[in-house]
Amino acid sequence: MRVIFMGTPDFAVGTLEEIIKAGHEVVLVVSQPDKAVGRSKALRYTPVKACALEHGIEVYQPQKVRDSECIERLRTYHPDIIIVEAFGQIIPRAILDMPRYGCVNVHASLLPKYRGAAPIQWAVINGDTVTGVTTMRMDEGLDTGDMILKEEVKIRADETGGSLFDRLSEVGAKLCVRTMEAIDAGTATYTPQDNSQATHTVKIYKEMGSIDWKQGAKEIECLIRGLDPWPSAYTRLGDKMLKIWKAQVVSEESGAEPGCIVKVEKDHILVQTGKGMLAISELQLEGKKRMPVEAFLNGYEI
Repeated sequence: MRVIFMGTPDFAVGTLEEIIKAGHEVVLVVSQPDKAVGRSKALRYTPVKACALEHGIEVYQPQKVRDSECIERLRTYHPDIIIVEAFGQIIPRAILDMPRYGCVNVHASLLPKYRGAAPIQWAVINGDTVTGVTTMRMDEGLDTGDMILKEEVKIRADETGGSLFDRLSEVGAKLCVRTMEAIDAGTATYTPQDNSQATHTVKIYKEMGSIDWKQGAKEIECLIRGLDPWPSAYTRLGDKMLKIWKAQVVSEESGAEPGCIVKVEKDHILVQTGKGMLAISELQLEGKKRMPVEAFLNGYEI
């Protein structure tokens, strides 16, 4: 197939690689504009752009894909299919209708659950035991198109947002190629989503990491894992921010107020929550490196 690939972050790189490996002709990669980073404000390529250039594929980075200039430029490539994964802009009808096989999206949830942004992190934060990837034929709604293929992935007890991100990226890459093969062979089926079962997620932002100790230990532990590696769950220790990276749920109660340090052991710090206690085993004090509690206690007295 002649493919236009639209994607931006690390999550989409594996799919682009898999499409190339499968022998499809990627005629153009469309990615978000590069962003200035660091004090020098130097422009950094998006991960998808960097991957495309390594393979000698032309890259186009429009400010808005809705602009007529962008639409007309894409039309000149005569794509059979457009694959969209974590691109970052709403695709207009003019582009959706452009290729003969339409636009196919790779979405990191079992639709119709978790339409919208950050479905991977929310699956961990909400304590789900199963998630997955869905490919769908895109329409003008937000993740509302007809589903083509799904693959479930079990969420491990120690799963973090980062580890699940990596696993789903690999699953999505292979699922996308299988979807393209089915479409090309005329064997793909298109299943409408049950809108009554739909749930929606919002973007993750830094302030969401602030721990509310009145919540239960399980909810806080899920938050810690879901926001690892970014933006991380945090609290305050004295006048400094304290990031918490690993913790275990302890069902016993201490009678102390939520947020109170109950006990300090060699390898963990017990904190009372709104329900149960949390045994913190890995943390990072503001200005310091991430470390196990045992190492932290060697230089800090609580």
